[in-house]
Amino acid sequence: MIDFIRQSVLPHFNIPAVGTSVSFLGNGHINDTFLVRWNMGELVLQKINTNVFKTPHALVSNSHKIAVHLAQKSINDEYQLSVAEPLLTQDKRLAVDLGEHGFWRAIKYLAHSHSIEVVRCEEEAFAAAKAFGHFSFALRDLDATELEDVIPQFHHLPNRIIQLQQAAEHDKLQRLEACRPWVEWVFSQQSLMQELAELSPRLPLRTCHNDTKINNMLYDKRDMSCLAIIDLDTCMKGHLMYDFGDMVRTFTSPEEEDSTVLDNVHVREPIFAAICHGYLSELDSVLSEDEKLSLWLGARVICLMIGVRFLTDHLNGDAYFHIHHENHNLERAANQFTLYKSLLAQESVLTRYFNLVH
Repeated sequence: MIDFIRQSVLPHFNIPAVGTSVSFLGNGHINDTFLVRWNMGELVLQKINTNVFKTPHALVSNSHKIAVHLAQKSINDEYQLSVAEPLLTQDKRLAVDLGEHGFWRAIKYLAHSHSIEVVRCEEEAFAAAKAFGHFSFALRDLDATELEDVIPQFHHLPNRIIQLQQAAEHDKLQRLEACRPWVEWVFSQQSLMQELAELSPRLPLRTCHNDTKINNMLYDKRDMSCLAIIDLDTCMKGHLMYDFGDMVRTFTSPEEEDSTVLDNVHVREPIFAAICHGYLSELDSVLSEDEKLSLWLGARVICLMIGVRFLTDHLNGDAYFHIHHENHNLERAANQFTLYKSLLAQESVLTRYFNLVH
């Protein structure tokens, strides 16, 4: 792979093969990401997973529109974070399509950047949530309909439930019996489905990040200040409750999302409070009353939905998310379902923080 990148991909970005280092970067579930360094500079190179992103040209187009919008906001002193801008090929394109050898794009590398996998304290949670809120605030005037849906019905829980049901019915790898209790438990969560059906139609469509995991927030490792929001692959129109929910999902547990130490998987109340304060310090004046009501719903839906997606992928043979060992996606699913149960158990305590953000 590395030799192929040097010889066949880098020339499209006018980077020499000789004297250039290429190394894996990050631990994303979907795309293959590399850090490229040579004597004139450095950049991030990605091979887009076209089994997941079936319209990769739409993906890079969306990312470019958002980067241009944020860059202009930055010039006007309306956006204080750095922008991980897409870099053009030598023939001025946003990506290079090498057919069966991959769809490749390059992104500006942000020096001194650092990401984390687990939030350690309230200050980190507040800063990251405020940064994601700042990102959404800056995009409030970008028409969401200008962005293409790179993954249709990405945050559509009923459809995800149907996909799980189909995977369980087919059970092509005979994995169902080992996870049947989780599958049946998912199908029992009908009250959440009803709540979602009642509130969703009242929410405005906005330009959303749709993947606000803590490791998509880059810190400046020199002082751990917020540096940039990255991974714009799933940016498209949607509801902000899902951005809030993904922060809750990835910030609040003291364990990583694939941890099997389920007794320690829970929502840390102080971290949840910090997310509420940080996010709404940027967006409180923008959100409608229905959107504010939807935040608690978004936290529950996202935790359940990502668990459903992990479980479905496990039943289907791990075709979507990268895995590192057998039953990895099943372990991830159990982790997320445990976090969801923790949210339900603490509802009366956690929901009070939505009234304490002013």
